Amino acid sequence: MRKSSIFVLFLGLSLFQLATFAQGKPRARDLGIPFDGNPGPHNAITDVNGVTVGHETLISGDGKLEVGKGPIRTGVTAILPRGRTYDPVFAGWYSLNGNGEMTGTTWVEESGFMEGPVMITNTHSVGVVRDAVIQWQLKNKHYDGLPGYPDIFWALPVVAETYDGLLNDINGFHVTKEHAFHALDAAKSGPVPEGNVGGGTGMVCHGFKGGIGTASRLLSPENGGYTVGALVQANYGYRAALTIAGVPVGKEISDLMPQLKPASSGNGSIIVVIATDAPLLPHQLKRLARRAPIGIGRMGGIGTNGSGDIFIAFSTANPGAANREKKATLQMLPNDKMTPLILAVAQAVEEAIANALVAAETMTGANDLTIYALPHERLKKIMKKYNRQP
Repeated sequence: MRKSSIFVLFLGLSLFQLATFAQGKPRARDLGIPFDGNPGPHNAITDVNGVTVGHETLISGDGKLEVGKGPIRTGVTAILPRGRTYDPVFAGWYSLNGNGEMTGTTWVEESGFMEGPVMITNTHSVGVVRDAVIQWQLKNKHYDGLPGYPDIFWALPVVAETYDGLLNDINGFHVTKEHAFHALDAAKSGPVPEGNVGGGTGMVCHGFKGGIGTASRLLSPENGGYTVGALVQANYGYRAALTIAGVPVGKEISDLMPQLKPASSGNGSIIVVIATDAPLLPHQLKRLARRAPIGIGRMGGIGTNGSGDIFIAFSTANPGAANREKKATLQMLPNDKMTPLILAVAQAVEEAIANALVAAETMTGANDLTIYALPHERLKKIMKKYNRQP
């Protein structure tokens, strides 16, 4: 099932309100949850100029799981660092706990570049999405041929995953190349749909419905005025550990628990994609990727044995740096100037996870398992109880 956003413009509304209307769902700030830092116009990874995001969402069927038939609760999310323009970006990646997958990172580590989009899907669809990216790049000439051979190229796409097999017929292999193509072709700037969309469709976070979330931070002019954005696919965490804006929400809401065996509870994964326009080199971007766990930890994530906590960061600065034949003149932010960016990453990741939880809606999937949404009114009362509403 294809999904598209409807954009409604009203005079007198703030950019945050416009972003909410564009998604049709409230966000964490709309519930009065206080977060530190100054967000960008859309409070999304797309606040980094040039970055686009697209989703393809697959929802069909109900009842008992029949492998190959459904129910289907899955999808694909695409993040393009420079939209449809081919110009590799400096990148760095990091894994907190490696019970997961992000393909292409060996070459990112070796070369310092990410040469295409970042894709996120379910665990058993990584292969088909990876192959689809290569085909999409070939069709759209989203590559730079080898010197002397302009029509020859090779690709090692970056494709990450989290496991949606509780709600989705994951072994039915319902994600196809065409679905990946749709996510790539749908990628755009502006507000980003969150919650039960794209790769996040069937995900569970701290025992509530999880999925896709995003947020951003604008640095002050004194700190360079740079933008940092984060997008998460949140599918991790114990209920009792859930903390929002310093409040023990998971302990306050101990009901609405999914009927899962103890071995399944608390495991899962989280993928984090970090974007910035600050002029950082690959080793500096790895430093940013290493800070994603700070935001996750603020929300109560600990990187369990069964969790794939994998993060990638890229910079849209230094265009043309990947020229195969000419020397590049680069800009690099001094390491001593990185602390505001590090803080921005922690803040954006924290809020992105909260946005995923707030946007997600109750979902019933395979074998009639129901994963409940984080209840907004109860959350607001809890925030008030702990004096955490502005």
